[in-house]
Amino acid sequence: MQAASLIITIIAVLFILYAVLINLYWFWFSRLVPFGMFRQYSPLNTFSIIIPARNEEANIATCIRSICKGNYPSSLVEIIVVDDFSTDTTVQVIMDLQRQFSNVKLLQLKDVLITPINSYKKKSIELAIGISSNEWVVTTDADCIVSTEWLQYFDACIQEKDPVFIAAPVMFVNNNSFLSVFQCLDFTSLQGITAASVSAGFHSMCNGANLAYKKNIFFEVDGFKGIDRIASGDDMLLMHKIAQKYPQQIQYLFNPEAIVRTLPMDNWKDFFNQRIRWASKATAYTDKRIFAVLLLVYFVNFFILLLLPLSFINPAFIGYFILLVVLKGFAELPFMYTVAGFFNLRESLWWFIPMQPVHVAYTVISGLFSKLGKYEWKGRNVQ
Repeated sequence: MQAASLIITIIAVLFILYAVLINLYWFWFSRLVPFGMFRQYSPLNTFSIIIPARNEEANIATCIRSICKGNYPSSLVEIIVVDDFSTDTTVQVIMDLQRQFSNVKLLQLKDVLITPINSYKKKSIELAIGISSNEWVVTTDADCIVSTEWLQYFDACIQEKDPVFIAAPVMFVNNNSFLSVFQCLDFTSLQGITAASVSAGFHSMCNGANLAYKKNIFFEVDGFKGIDRIASGDDMLLMHKIAQKYPQQIQYLFNPEAIVRTLPMDNWKDFFNQRIRWASKATAYTDKRIFAVLLLVYFVNFFILLLLPLSFINPAFIGYFILLVVLKGFAELPFMYTVAGFFNLRESLWWFIPMQPVHVAYTVISGLFSKLGKYEWKGRNVQ
């Protein structure tokens, strides 16, 4: 009985801290006002859009076309696609697009890399920046679609706010399957935390599918040096390096027109591998605030999940498990309702409470496996 009381006490303390944190994010997010372009706006800045691509024959043309159809002057934009040893027709698709769009460039890793490395995406971005011509670097992914006003909002934000680094919103396309809805809601919560925390200056979060930063600043902080052996982290770890030097010049671009849409994972295996890859960089954070948040989130979910095996010893724990899963969902719901409004996902929120047991389990499992060594991503075993 003493052990049971101790476990419940630990969970109660962690849960209270977690609820306070979520409400803090909710408060910060609720204060955000969509960024609007000023009346006399005219395009000014030059952008080098970098797209790492590996076996993306099905997606890369749609991505590039969405960028080229934008309202930003093509003379101020170059698109550099970096082919990461694709084994499909990705390279041919890009070459075909080059005949239509003169500002599309192709860089192939096979021409410059001889020995295997652990972070091909960082190397792709680094090499592309090295040959880029423009002042600002924008990164996105090969399976993304952007709005026609995307670059205009980046440019207006630069002109008005004078940042050196801009994080911007990303959302998954919802195909209404259970897995798709689960990914949309989970990722939306992460994006809400990103918007809230960056805007409040609490800690650094972002997603590489929608980033912009000054090229000279990338070189000033030595780019990916010191984080280049970690497969993931081309976004948040770089952001943290820049934020350490320029804490007042980090911006979040809060406007629905700035949202980049990307595809969810097709199956649970790919989903877990993606989340394991994201979680694998957790111990590389030198920002104690974000590491503390990650620990709190992990242990809240860990101790809730622990109640399931303990219920074989004491059946009362199954009741506690159900209660805490429901309470966790309701504690997060006001925040999720507000964030889902920005991303136009409120019609999916009725799934939110029923999906909580799956969310608890996946958080614990992906966090655990991220520390156990290798995982598979894009056909590669990665450490």
